[in-house]
Amino acid sequence: MASGTALIYDEEMTTHKLLWSDPACDIEVPERLSSSYEQLKCYHLVERCVHVPVREGSEEEILLVHSSEYLEVAKSTQTMNEEELKRISGNYDAFFFHPNTYRCARLAVGATLQLVDAVMSGKVCNGMALVRPPGHHSQRNAANGFCLFNNVAIAAEYAKLKYGLQRILIVDWDVHHGQGTQYIFEEDPSVLYFSWHRYEHQEFWPSLKESDYDAVGLGRGKGFNINLPWNKVGMGNSDYLAAFFHVLLPMAFEFDPELVLVSSGYDSGIGDPEGQMNATPEVFAHLTHFLMQLANGKLCVILEGGYHLKSLSESVCMTVKTLLGDPVPQITGEMAPCLSAVESIQNVRAAHKPYWKWLMYEDTSFLQNLSTKSHLLQKASTEQESKMTNNNEAIEVERFLERHMKNILFPVPPIKTATTTDAKSSAHLFPVPVQLVKEMDKTEIKALVSGFYADLVKEDKTLLSLGSMLAILDKILKKEVCNGIAGSPTAAVSVAVALRHTVRFGFERVLCIFVGDMQNIQNTEDGKILVIHICEKEQSGKTSSKHYISLSWKEDAEGNDFFSAVLGFILPVAYSYQPNLTVIAVGPNRSLGISGISLLFALLQGLADSRIFAVIEDTDVNLMQSVAKTLVGASTPHFGVYVPPTEEKVNKIKTLRYHEGWDFKKLTSESFYTAEENVLLFMLPFKSPGKEMVDL
Repeated sequence: MASGTALIYDEEMTTHKLLWSDPACDIEVPERLSSSYEQLKCYHLVERCVHVPVREGSEEEILLVHSSEYLEVAKSTQTMNEEELKRISGNYDAFFFHPNTYRCARLAVGATLQLVDAVMSGKVCNGMALVRPPGHHSQRNAANGFCLFNNVAIAAEYAKLKYGLQRILIVDWDVHHGQGTQYIFEEDPSVLYFSWHRYEHQEFWPSLKESDYDAVGLGRGKGFNINLPWNKVGMGNSDYLAAFFHVLLPMAFEFDPELVLVSSGYDSGIGDPEGQMNATPEVFAHLTHFLMQLANGKLCVILEGGYHLKSLSESVCMTVKTLLGDPVPQITGEMAPCLSAVESIQNVRAAHKPYWKWLMYEDTSFLQNLSTKSHLLQKASTEQESKMTNNNEAIEVERFLERHMKNILFPVPPIKTATTTDAKSSAHLFPVPVQLVKEMDKTEIKALVSGFYADLVKEDKTLLSLGSMLAILDKILKKEVCNGIAGSPTAAVSVAVALRHTVRFGFERVLCIFVGDMQNIQNTEDGKILVIHICEKEQSGKTSSKHYISLSWKEDAEGNDFFSAVLGFILPVAYSYQPNLTVIAVGPNRSLGISGISLLFALLQGLADSRIFAVIEDTDVNLMQSVAKTLVGASTPHFGVYVPPTEEKVNKIKTLRYHEGWDFKKLTSESFYTAEENVLLFMLPFKSPGKEMVDL
């Protein structure tokens, strides 16, 4: 299994610069690269990465995407004087040439291909290339939007040719539409291209009709081009997460890519003068974490835009920290997407329903411009734009980010994954990084149980097993260990003790996901514990409430159909709850296979600063190994063959979404819904406890 994260950077790419005054281009500065690299050094991330040298992309590699005529034009600029460079730059939309631009662009291509080679050869698991000029606007015959050669598109064609890949996912989270990449692959079913971008009903650059949600691809490529247009500014963390939960991730898991390429533009982050969005740097850690679960972890992140230097550099660092396997910082802000985001997401789903199995039974009616009909939204958008044009905005964002990053970053626990010394006999089955911790003394356990948990523990065998479980849990609660795994003869009792113990420790929000039969139902009325119980049949006498959710689900015998439940319901619920700790337990008579359980562990690691406690009753060695490998990050688990959910299961999720206790109208500040507009598909049911995103 490949390990390590590549970082590719060459200072020479900073020599590409604007030689004359051009307001359309003056934000694309060399400091974008150098400040990002300096911030990586400041966080001591450079030394933890695998250094991969840069090379020039060859002419043959560039010609995989671009025409020979265009290549010759680019080559000719190396010997031009300033007036000639200015004249030829004027032939293109928002682009400038420097005598060293051609050399830098070839380095950018070569760096991207070096990263692909490092990942595909197994030298590293993943990596990031810091490159200039960027690439995603560049077309076959034209420079565009600061881009000369389309680095990511060339990388996709290169990977197909050299490694025989048949399915490549390109995720473009830059705030501008990567129309160059779309044009190159819109008839190609081997490349799934996803782009979200500021659009504002075609008012924002590049102002193309084909940037809207109904541009789904052409010919054999229909369904493989996904455009998610943002029709107002100010989109935040919850909007980006909703886009992943309800559009990108379901499509990506069904597509099953062999390689993931990210056109990683951070102008979609807070403070950027181009994007005018409100997403904070840690959201990119979460997005990266989700993408790491695809393609057996083969993930290449390539820099595109980003023009607020502090926002850019912090977001780059969040991405690289996540690639390295560091805990994912807790997300901040309210977790309800705005109506405009819901509208765009719903329209994308409606446009793509004919092409994707996972959408077969979903409600996918189009919503036409509901977000811009409300005078409230129009007023909010106008105020936001006015606010963002304030000359002091960049300084204010920088001050905010200084405070914000100090609040969300914390020392990485010295131990990633722990189990106890009583597991010595099976320790050889676990990945090497799993650390053994000493179990709690039996006298101490008896005193603890008699004082606080006597009503839960009735049998001696359970009492003895608690020494192991509580030893690991205490290490997690004290942040000495990131996550842990404990075996138990009675998982339900152990979990009940663990939940009460965690609340006693002072944690205010604990998420518990229990798979299998669970007799001990915790008191969840105070909201400190949220239980999602996954079982084959509804438990008699147990009624769902806001903080106890029963999900009856029997995994399909032909493959894993649990994706729809995790992405469509469990993840949105969990993220809106924002737990301090996640407990995942597997009890007897589990209705999920190893692939479904692995999916839970993999995707939920983004919560609670990656604090996860696993309690497993089942003695299945393969399950224990899979969970341990997932927690350690030793490998991306195999989630099994994707199977679309049946109509019955889709309806089951819909029923849970529409539960009376989770009425979306009660949980959103937008009070102008009509019946048609009340789209509960993307609800996030709990008012999150965090502060407002930003008040500049």
